[in-house]
Amino acid sequence: MTNAPVTRSKSLLFLALLVLFVLFRCSFAALADETTNSVGMRFTLIPAGSFLMGAGVTVNRGVTPRYGNNESPRHMVTITTPFYIGVYEVTQEEWIRVMKGSSPSYFKGRRLPVEQVSMVGARAFLRKLNQLEGTEKYRLPTEAEWEYSARAGASSEYFFGDDSGALENYAWFRDNGGGKTRPVGEKTPNPWGLYDIYGNVMEWVSDLYGDYLGPPETDPKGPTAISYHTYVFRGCSWSHEASYCRSAKREWAMPWFERKFLGFRVAFSAGNYGQARGKRTSFRH
Repeated sequence: MTNAPVTRSKSLLFLALLVLFVLFRCSFAALADETTNSVGMRFTLIPAGSFLMGAGVTVNRGVTPRYGNNESPRHMVTITTPFYIGVYEVTQEEWIRVMKGSSPSYFKGRRLPVEQVSMVGARAFLRKLNQLEGTEKYRLPTEAEWEYSARAGASSEYFFGDDSGALENYAWFRDNGGGKTRPVGEKTPNPWGLYDIYGNVMEWVSDLYGDYLGPPETDPKGPTAISYHTYVFRGCSWSHEASYCRSAKREWAMPWFERKFLGFRVAFSAGNYGQARGKRTSFRH
């Protein structure tokens, strides 16, 4: 009889440890590499990691590039949380399903990327999409998340290297675009599974525009306030030359700016736990 309380205590301790072990294993279970929402939008998982953001004197073994100063200084950025980002740019079909109205695009087509969308319009789409699914998770990628995803582990000017001659395999741009947008997903994706991350249309990101400061950053989200209320958009489009398609290229405009070369891609955070399977989490030289 005297050993009964001890035995009971040991049993309770064992059960508590077992519960903690199961919770620990579940917390670090691998997240799905890809997911599709109720609208049919596909998202791929991007791992946490670090990369060199921008372009500057560290590019091409210390040679200063011939591009604008707004891309420098090059600096280390760490993304601490995995996130999902759209496999494709938002299409006109998806826009119509969510917004319950016609496409604002100049070029019409179900699988064409939606364009002529301002930052105001992109935010309206995200509000509707969140309402549709009863969530608040959908958002634009940050500028750092966009470049990290575009580089896919590479520190070269393009994710495939420094020679723009191979760009036609991955992007619709001035040399091969024919003066118009093309259906998403027709070119080869980058190593992390993103189609048209270069070319087709440029893409809004969530950051206000600001100069790079230089020191290492963790999960940057751009300046909180600046003199001119301008937002960044990234990538290049069917109307731009190859140099615009570099991973570090930045443009910015007022939130109501809309053009037939400008669209967006959707993202959402994956949470604080989980691992991305089969993807690099560090940059290549």
